[in-house]
Amino acid sequence: MADSQTKSKLVLRPDQVILRPLVTEKGIHRATRHNQYAFEVNTLAGKLEIRSAVESLFNVRVVSVATQNRKGKKKRHKFRMTPTRNWKKAIVTLNAEDKISLF
Repeated sequence: MADSQTKSKLVLRPDQVILRPLVTEKGIHRATRHNQYAFEVNTLAGKLEIRSAVESLFNVRVVSVATQNRKGKKKRHKFRMTPTRNWKKAIVTLNAEDKISLF
């Protein structure tokens, strides 16, 4: 991974790139029908870093990676409106023979 393709010069380990899997109803549907899995990822990680992290952590072959930067929502806390944090979502499409057993 070249430094020109990342937002930061920080080198992230695979366990720092993938924060948690997003297990939702829509995610289960994508996993069974389209072999796509969703993860919450580090906001500094690029598509190539996400691809290599998923391949090394789960021993699968990645076909494509799509990312989304999600904005935080405003939540009410007593008398104030405080925003939740922004986060990054990655939807990873795997090869037809590969599966991840978390979903």
